[in-house]
Amino acid sequence: MLSYKTRSLPNTRIDVADALRGIAVAGIILYHSVEHFDIFTQEPIAFTLPCDQAVGDVLAWILSGKMYGIFAKLFGLSFFIMNDNQQQKGRSFLGRFAWRMCLLFLFGVINVAFYDGDILMLYAVYGLLLIPVSCLPSKVVWCIIGLLAIQPIELFCLLTGITFDHTRLFGIYNQAIALHEHGTFWENAVNNMRYGFELNFRYNVFSGRLTQLLCLFILGMQLGRQRLFYNERHNLKIWHGIFGITASVVIVLSFVDFGSLESWLKPIYNLIILLMIVSATVSAWYAFEGVRRLLHHLCVFGRMSLTNYLLQSVIGSFIFCGYGLACYRLVGITYAVLIGLGMVIFQYLFCCYWFSGHQRGPLEGLWRKLTWI
Repeated sequence: MLSYKTRSLPNTRIDVADALRGIAVAGIILYHSVEHFDIFTQEPIAFTLPCDQAVGDVLAWILSGKMYGIFAKLFGLSFFIMNDNQQQKGRSFLGRFAWRMCLLFLFGVINVAFYDGDILMLYAVYGLLLIPVSCLPSKVVWCIIGLLAIQPIELFCLLTGITFDHTRLFGIYNQAIALHEHGTFWENAVNNMRYGFELNFRYNVFSGRLTQLLCLFILGMQLGRQRLFYNERHNLKIWHGIFGITASVVIVLSFVDFGSLESWLKPIYNLIILLMIVSATVSAWYAFEGVRRLLHHLCVFGRMSLTNYLLQSVIGSFIFCGYGLACYRLVGITYAVLIGLGMVIFQYLFCCYWFSGHQRGPLEGLWRKLTWI
């Protein structure tokens, strides 16, 4: 087979995917709060607790890099569903998807005006790379996933001794933090829009996410092809197996000192934790009715993931930046997490209110209409 062809199977709504989106967005909000929405101040913080460092370490282990990764994986899944649905109707979706990514980039431009850590612009660029990959047969796609999963750039640098100069990354960060602390909203917005995309691209290179996020985009698409998010055939056993393997590897690696290999192995370690979280969630969703009832609330949150992501940028930046409530110098990590939890609850209540009269979230509905304009 020279290219992928639809299997003409129905792509019904996947509730567990909505729950995972809800987990991802809620986790992003909580960890952004831990980081005071990218304000790593040198000023003394007024209200701290002895447990701050422990709380920060635990949440970094669970959330940092993993929630964005889950988001990327589900992005690839959504692409597959839309593309496959159009293939079943005898239409091509790829040009329409490219337009959809242009729209997502514009949403990112709006978002980065509030929060310099925006991911939407980068996701729009990554999304375009799904177009050629989606035409490839599954065997080739799995090979690409495997290549990207081993962190090829970091491995190459390790083997050759080549290093990247991150001086400009830190320079942009320091400039942005100074404005977050003492600048006006307009000064922050202009600086964020000027340097936001470059900042996040450079940070992806620095953190090892450059190839990993693309890997997760493609993996999500491929899991859609395999229909693994449906409770069909032996899928539940597969998820149980993935959870068992990843949990075992995580336990072992948690006691390993990566040393000079950290730049290569740490992103892989984070990827395995991410897969453990996803497999545990999917396994528990299909195995236990009580888990489904509990996570149903996160389905509501996940169905408005784009709206919630932009909303957290607006609310969070106002709470923590100097032009707003300036909480960056008021609260330590534990209190900041409680603020983040309050944001999650507030946005969840807004989701419940909105869905009482609408089928889609406000930005989700707008994105859909503009996609098919």
